[in-house]
Amino acid sequence: MPPRLVFAFALWWCLVGKWSRADAAELERNNWAVLVETSRYWYNYRHSSNVLSVYYTIKRLGIPDSHIILMFAEDYACNPRNSKPGMIFRENRQSQNLYGEDVEVDYRGDEVSVESFLRLLTGRHPPGTPRNKRLLTDSMSNVLIYITGHSGEEFIKFQD
Repeated sequence: MPPRLVFAFALWWCLVGKWSRADAAELERNNWAVLVETSRYWYNYRHSSNVLSVYYTIKRLGIPDSHIILMFAEDYACNPRNSKPGMIFRENRQSQNLYGEDVEVDYRGDEVSVESFLRLLTGRHPPGTPRNKRLLTDSMSNVLIYITGHSGEEFIKFQD
């Protein structure tokens, strides 16, 4: 058997073959995603379509909205410059509206800040913070963090 095939089989066995269906279901429920769009102003529209594209991909992979924290710095769907109010598209052809009724935004506008992002990651929320604004993970959780916006080496801008 070629070495690559042996390695592929071994990897498959480690990831899939060893677990029972119950174990796999448990691991699935423990996956989380934090999706952050940090930009404001109409010319940064692309950042909202980026984060919504990732949002739909994650939902398609089976992570429920209860395990997705979506942070939107600007509501481009309601921006007066939007020629299609209430809609956000990935490309100029405008074939798929990404901002449908099933999008659950957890943080909006001024709520999207460095402070709220760090509080979310560390679990240090003010009293009375709703469940949908909390990352309710444990030591066995897998967390995907996706941030889109303006950045550079060792920094990312929020609300700019």
